[in-house]
Amino acid sequence: MAKGYQAHKVREETIAVFGKSIGKRAGFKCEWCGGKADLRVWDYKPEIEPNMDTLALLCGRCRELAAGRPADGNELRSLRNALWNNIPSVAEGVARVLARCKESWVREAIEESYIDDGVKEELIGQTVR
Repeated sequence: MAKGYQAHKVREETIAVFGKSIGKRAGFKCEWCGGKADLRVWDYKPEIEPNMDTLALLCGRCRELAAGRPADGNELRSLRNALWNNIPSVAEGVARVLARCKESWVREAIEESYIDDGVKEELIGQTVR
């Protein structure tokens, strides 16, 4: 258990080093919705070493959505513009949240976005050309 705890502590310290740079990149706003409350760095790919492409600054509401909180299409529309961000943790992360919503505008938005074609294929379930 100590090894797991120590690894987690080291990871948290590594992420904290990126905090100021992530905040500046985001303009000190949520990179998904633009909100300014309860901002924290979110780890999109916890299985790999943290870097600027795997971390995003998210508000509490968006972190809850990333963690799986259900939302309806109307609530998710405010996140749509994040699909066109060139940072994978921002665009791909929000695409994964949006993909849980089965409304037609979601599929269309993901298809039109600049996210990785492999991620698009995984999320919308068909080959992307």
